[in-house]
Amino acid sequence: MSHPAEAAQNPTLTVRAVLFDMDGTLVDSTAIVEQVWLEFAERYGLDFDEILRTSHGVQAGDTVRRYAPAGADFEALTAELGEMERSRTDGVIALPGAEALLKALPDDAVALVTSADSILADIRMRAAGLTMPSTAVTAESVTRGKPHPEGYLKAAALLGADPADVVVFEDAPAGIAAARAAGMRTVVVGDAGGELEDGMWRIPDYSAVTVTAAKDDDGGHLLTLAL
Repeated sequence: MSHPAEAAQNPTLTVRAVLFDMDGTLVDSTAIVEQVWLEFAERYGLDFDEILRTSHGVQAGDTVRRYAPAGADFEALTAELGEMERSRTDGVIALPGAEALLKALPDDAVALVTSADSILADIRMRAAGLTMPSTAVTAESVTRGKPHPEGYLKAAALLGADPADVVVFEDAPAGIAAARAAGMRTVVVGDAGGELEDGMWRIPDYSAVTVTAAKDDDGGHLLTLAL
């Protein structure tokens, strides 16, 4: 059974901060990600579909450790895969409406929370024509990657926002789990993520999303997002 807000014509969320995942949420980099993991799977005779199913939204090093054969140099493999991803930008594009939404949000009320490292995040955001928020929590900023909530909790703290006053835009099951574990309302972008629970909504992209920003009495922002 869907959440009543999902069925509403234009559900509206009022928050103090907005957090975005990157790959699959702001940036469509599917072709490159699949190409890199396919090469990894073929090299070691692994199940590509299984890797793809479990790797999305997860730090690359965690996936390498999970699937690479015993005795492999996990750090060297992770570095190699990272270099492959950084050198390929063909076909990287922003999701519809992402650029306009980012521009409409106050910079001190928005953050990127990604399983990519800072170099790859910069490359992908630039390739997609998107401006990197001033606050970004990347792979090297956390000790535990998604689905652990550390990244989202850290971003909220950096923005001075309580988790209950934050909305997360995510597309991958691992990231959705992280946002939910952080106690944040969650908007699922696209058709992944399974069933919606209370405090979750789904959008195909940002084409219909609008935001109104106002200052509150303590100098922070009150953001009203219509999905």
